[in-house]
Amino acid sequence: MSMILSASVVRVRDGLPLSASTDYDQSTGMQECRKYFKMLSKKLSQLPDRCTLKTGQYNINFISSLGVSYMMLCTENYPSVLAFCFLDELQKEFITTYNMMKTNTAIRPYCFIEFDNFIQRTKQRYNNTRSLSTKMNLADMQTEIKLRPPYQISVSELGSANGFSHISVGEYKNTGKISAAPHQRLEPVTLPGIVSFVLSLLCGALNLIRGFHAIESLLQNEGEDFSYVIAFFLGTVACLYQCYLFVYYTGWRNAKSFLTFGLICLCNMYLYELRNLWQLFFHVTVGAFSTLQIRLRQPQGKSPDYNV
Repeated sequence: MSMILSASVVRVRDGLPLSASTDYDQSTGMQECRKYFKMLSKKLSQLPDRCTLKTGQYNINFISSLGVSYMMLCTENYPSVLAFCFLDELQKEFITTYNMMKTNTAIRPYCFIEFDNFIQRTKQRYNNTRSLSTKMNLADMQTEIKLRPPYQISVSELGSANGFSHISVGEYKNTGKISAAPHQRLEPVTLPGIVSFVLSLLCGALNLIRGFHAIESLLQNEGEDFSYVIAFFLGTVACLYQCYLFVYYTGWRNAKSFLTFGLICLCNMYLYELRNLWQLFFHVTVGAFSTLQIRLRQPQGKSPDYNV
C-alpha cells in the first residue's frame, strides 16, 4: 500500500528539528529510516533544495526554502508528484504560521511541535488520494518536477550512521553539474550589509561612467593618458568583486576582500588629479565599509549534534 508514513520540519543551517509527526511504527525498516533522517538533517546546507533518497522499500523526500527543510518518509511506490505536493503544503502553512525570526532564534528541539496537528491532517488527506482535491496543484507540481527533477541521493553518499562521511554531490539530474565541493552558506544578511552592497554597486557604476567619459576624452584629445581609463575600469571591477564576495562564499574570502580594497585605494590614489577630496573619501570609505561587512558575514558554523 502506498502511503506517507511520517514527516518533519528541520532548520537547514544546523539540523535543529522544529516539528515532526508522531510515529508509532517501531519496525526495523522505520528505525533505519530515522537514522537516515538524522544523517540528512546534518547535510541539508550542502544539498540542493529538492532531493530524494531511496532506501529499499521506503523513500525520503525533502524540500528546503528560507532556511527550513520539510522532510517526509513514504513507501517506495508512493507517487513522487504527490510527495512533493505534500511537502509544498507543509512549507506554505509553516511559513504562514511562523515568521523567520522565530525559526532563526529557536534554541530547543521541537519548539513548534504543535505544527504536528497540521502535518497529521495533511498526511491523512494525502493518504486518501480518492478524496484529494488538489488536481491543479498536482498538475503544476508535475510540470515543475519534469523541468527540474529532484536530486537523487544514494545511500552510499551518506556514509555510515556513526561516522558521517562527506557527501560528494555529483550530477544534478538533468540540470547540469554541481561542484563536488559543498556550497557553504553564509550568515543571514544584515541591514548594514545591504547598505554596503548598494553603495559598492553605486561606486562601481560611477567608475564605469567616468571610464566611458575618459574614453571619449581620449578619442577627442590625443594627448590624454589612457592609464586613467584603466584605473576607472579597475575600480569598477574591484567594486563589483566586493559585491560578489559579500554574497557568495569562496576560498580565501577575507584575504581577497582586503586585496580588493587595496586595489580600490590604489586606483583612487592614481585618480587623485581627476577627483576632489570628497569623492576620494567617499570611494575609499565605501570600500572599507564593504570590506568590513564581508569580514563580518562569515560562513554558518558546523551543525551541532541534535538528537533527531
